[in-house]
Amino acid sequence: MTSAPSASSLRRSEPARGYTYSDLDRQAVDTLRVLAADAVEKAGHGHPGTAISLAPVAWQLFQNVMHHDPADATWAGRDRFILSAGHSSLTLYLQLFAAGAGLELEDLESLRTWGSKTPGHPEYGHTDGVEITTGPLGQGLASSVGFAFAQRRLRGLLDPEAPAGTSPFDHHIFVIASDGDLQEGVTSEASSLAGHQELGNLVVIYDDNEISIEDDTDVAFSEDVAARYEAYGWHVQTVDWLATGDYVEDTAQLFTALAEAKAQTSRPSLIKLRTVIGWPSPGKQDTGAIHGSKLGGVELAGLKTVLGFDPEQHFAVDDGVLAHARGVQERAAAFRATWEDAYAAWRGANPERARLFDRLSAGELPEGFTEAFPTFEADFDPTFSGGAKGLATRAASGKVLTALAPVMPELWGGSADLAGSNNTTMDGEPSFIPASRQTATWKGDPYGRTLHFGIREHAAGSIINGISLGSLLRAYMGTFLIFSDYQRPAIRIGALMGTPAIYVWTHDSIGLGEDGPTHQPVEQLASLRAIPGLAVVRPADANEVSWAWKAILEQTDGPAGIVLSRQNLPVFPRNEQGFAGAENTARGAYVLMDSTDADGAPVEPQAILIGTGSEVQLAVEARESLQSEGVPTRVVSAPCLEWFDAQEESYRDAVLPENGAVRVSVEAGIAQGWAKYTGVRGAQVSLEHYGASADFQTLFREYGITAEAVAAAARDLLGR
Repeated sequence: MTSAPSASSLRRSEPARGYTYSDLDRQAVDTLRVLAADAVEKAGHGHPGTAISLAPVAWQLFQNVMHHDPADATWAGRDRFILSAGHSSLTLYLQLFAAGAGLELEDLESLRTWGSKTPGHPEYGHTDGVEITTGPLGQGLASSVGFAFAQRRLRGLLDPEAPAGTSPFDHHIFVIASDGDLQEGVTSEASSLAGHQELGNLVVIYDDNEISIEDDTDVAFSEDVAARYEAYGWHVQTVDWLATGDYVEDTAQLFTALAEAKAQTSRPSLIKLRTVIGWPSPGKQDTGAIHGSKLGGVELAGLKTVLGFDPEQHFAVDDGVLAHARGVQERAAAFRATWEDAYAAWRGANPERARLFDRLSAGELPEGFTEAFPTFEADFDPTFSGGAKGLATRAASGKVLTALAPVMPELWGGSADLAGSNNTTMDGEPSFIPASRQTATWKGDPYGRTLHFGIREHAAGSIINGISLGSLLRAYMGTFLIFSDYQRPAIRIGALMGTPAIYVWTHDSIGLGEDGPTHQPVEQLASLRAIPGLAVVRPADANEVSWAWKAILEQTDGPAGIVLSRQNLPVFPRNEQGFAGAENTARGAYVLMDSTDADGAPVEPQAILIGTGSEVQLAVEARESLQSEGVPTRVVSAPCLEWFDAQEESYRDAVLPENGAVRVSVEAGIAQGWAKYTGVRGAQVSLEHYGASADFQTLFREYGITAEAVAAAARDLLGR
């Protein structure tokens, strides 16, 4: 297989066109500055200052540097733009308006209002041209590393032999970041990893205006950012528009820096751009007053006067200036035609890879997907004598991933330095790593599959959000469940966007044992279940793990976390000895063992025991005890309450009938949230305090997470 013969015409390591900044360009930029001020003034709130001073910066990106198609926000050949400084949403909205990329003047006039296409911060899936939801500072820049990861991995799957900059699957990720972004810790994590990974497809413009909401950033931020990024291994340039002593917007110097950054193939690029926020607003430039507030009538009139606009006119746009701005559409169409030729040539030369691209583009699962999932043999001792060896669900998860590796090339991932503990490595798959970074343990190449996040849990969450949004790939990352706390901002914004990121969380309870309370999650399950749109999946045995992974990969409308045990758990004898199969795992909860009379005939339950994960075995053992006492008892395995809540009412009522039966939940975490499922005649066997350092058997016994406690709770309810 070879690269497309005409692909060299793409020249993706160069700007879209040569530098230009004509009088019409300046008029367009000044128009956009005034529109930014008008929009915030009408809304009564917002962030005008950065949008005013960055108008010429974003103009260079959208008009001269980036390849994008204003007529098609999802074109596969586009460069990606991420506004990490999401509070300055107008910086992006104004360029989309100028290019005719789906926003019109009335959209700017309705900034930050109900139902508008221009919400206060850019929202993925809401406004065409917005690649990612930004707002919480740092998330955009950190996620851009995932976008860069994804581009490299996808190119490796589809066109690895093509020289740099010549493949239809080459593109760059451009980011505008603020002082606030650079202060957030998550960007330090992600930027360190980006330098290590030598991501030459990532270009960040750091708007160094030295102003935040509390005014001069010198009150809290004085480090040498350029030196920090050089230490990370980035290619760093400085463009100082105050270098002469006067403020001069040297767009030619900026363009040259961007061109040099695009030419980099082995290092991410940071352009430290010294600007004056709000320039040329006459009274509020270079102050915190213009960062997050409207200008006010007097200052707005002053800005318009300085720029040669009529202070009495609002949202005024000259037709000729707008037509000039939208000339980018013709240039974009010409390049896209070139790209389409190169793409067609690639398809002809690479039919098998083209079929893969078509499947991924259509969002279809591969042939053999269902058959790839392993079935695990039962390893269960019905006498509960402790004879069963069982299998930890983390180990089962690793076996599932290895089985999927040859079938699902789009699936990849790794761990935050816990691969052996999380079981996140697909056996035999190379690492995603520059060749020079290989170690004695880990071999790989830039197009590899096994991700190594290092001890950077928060950045890892942001990165898999970026992979999920920036490509056609599915990514997962692993860490201990307790460290999901470090990831929560990334998890939340991923759920907000509906990104299908996957979290593998192991060591799921006090069952991890001797590491003690610092590593034993107690409140994490309840906390994660409180995030709307996140599926928290805690399988009870190896076969539930297999079905859980299948369900997670079949769903693409939101993130999921699969929560796995360190300790071995029994593998239930499916469809034998009264146990149901595991296929209803995808329904969130199902009847694992049903109630019977003394002769073994099905009867209505008098007690329903609900468990998740490692505690389902306790419910099974408690059922045995209650059944022997003449209490017909049902066991419900509930691996994912979010999936269960999404089922039709008739199914939910069939699993948890309102027949007067008492209900007991058992989970080795706090009980918060379980009353919804146990109802008025219910109880929860839970853990309402931190753990201790001891083996898991001792901890479960000493803290009352036992089959005896479950059975006793049911008896107590029945006796009331």
